[in-house]
Amino acid sequence: MQTRAHELPQSKGQMFVTDGGIETHMIFNLGQDVPDMSVYLLNRSEAGRELMRDYYRAYIPICQRAGQAFLFDTNTWRASPDWGFRAGLDMDELREANIAAVKFCQEMQKEFAAAGVDSIISGVLGPRRDAWQYDRAMTVEEALSYHGHQVEAFAETGADYISAYTLTNVPEAVGIAKLAQRIGMPVVLSFTLETDGNLPGGKPLEVAINEVDAATGDYPAYYMINCVHPIHFAETVRHGGRWVNRIGGLRVNASKMSHAELDNSPTLDIGDITDLAQRYARVLPLLPNIRVIGGCCGTDHRHIGAICNTCLPGSHHHH
Repeated sequence: MQTRAHELPQSKGQMFVTDGGIETHMIFNLGQDVPDMSVYLLNRSEAGRELMRDYYRAYIPICQRAGQAFLFDTNTWRASPDWGFRAGLDMDELREANIAAVKFCQEMQKEFAAAGVDSIISGVLGPRRDAWQYDRAMTVEEALSYHGHQVEAFAETGADYISAYTLTNVPEAVGIAKLAQRIGMPVVLSFTLETDGNLPGGKPLEVAINEVDAATGDYPAYYMINCVHPIHFAETVRHGGRWVNRIGGLRVNASKMSHAELDNSPTLDIGDITDLAQRYARVLPLLPNIRVIGGCCGTDHRHIGAICNTCLPGSHHHH
């Protein structure tokens, strides 16, 4: 049984800056009407692609200042069958959309490289059902059949690895890890956390990570925490054991609100940018293997810039 196809640069200790919350930024800050947060639909028009280019260009000076590489996460969190059908796409169009999202990032990579910024690309998956409520119906088998198409599309494109965000349950995470293992791609898994630092449904993060590792022979390259404010998980990781070393990335929310509160909010809570950066800096020493620094709901290049200034002051690494 092969374990890892190729080592990710993160595993060798390289740091990456990634973006903030692309969905909330496009919808609330830029007024884009995308159904179900399906931002990948923007890639289908020249105007949409230009919006995406501008979106990423804001990260070039941030990476230059921090002396770090950039991680392109494709905007395909909703580019899976159920959500795609709701947006009017069929399976072929969805496959093309996932491939096109990687190609878009590959084009942007040239622009970043010309500015002296190295980068890698991860193909992004999201959960089949709600990203903020526990999905008790999901099984490993269902995850294998549901997410297989998207994973195969990414494998065709030469994306560096697969990332799955806002997972609420262990079986879906296990299924996605097994799919990645089958095609020999590294995989990174990220769970949604509630304000108490546990997964929706109440499972502690430690238990979820240990269960997925046990079911997959530790196949995931690492785990991430996303869609939660640092105040909601600082205590959890402060008292953590071995599992804390499996956390390799953070995509935090700008807001301290719960998912239910955010859901019912007609406006975007961008939080306190300086405070967020300082809290990020305080939680980083508790997570020795963090290699990816980014944001989730409500965050944009302003938050990421502030976080990098605070957490990566003048760390100019030249490779």
